[in-house]
Amino acid sequence: SHDEQAILQLQDNLASCLVDVGWCDEALVLRREIYARWVATLGVSHERTILSGTNLLGVLLKLDLWDEVKWLARDQLLPAAQRSLGADHTLTLDLNVKLTGATMLNSKSSRNDLLEAET
Repeated sequence: SHDEQAILQLQDNLASCLVDVGWCDEALVLRREIYARWVATLGVSHERTILSGTNLLGVLLKLDLWDEVKWLARDQLLPAAQRSLGADHTLTLDLNVKLTGATMLNSKSSRNDLLEAET
């Protein structure tokens, strides 16, 4: 419904404020909830859902939660973005950049992970 989407957008703004003041753990809880509700409301391939997932990635990156970043970006968001938005869409490109950056920053990344992130 329109009301639920408005509430989700307000919660998203609140999560951004939490990140801005350094309350990333609290923002993570809220971002996960928001993403799950967008998935339930609009589906995994909707642009708004993918944007919400990208916002979730930002908090995961701040908290160095590399395994979850890799899973969410590579296995969930990127395929959905490529399928529904196309490879040249801004969100798809942003996801590629975030995944590549996270892979390069993660000291546990294998050589294969780095090569995969490059493509």
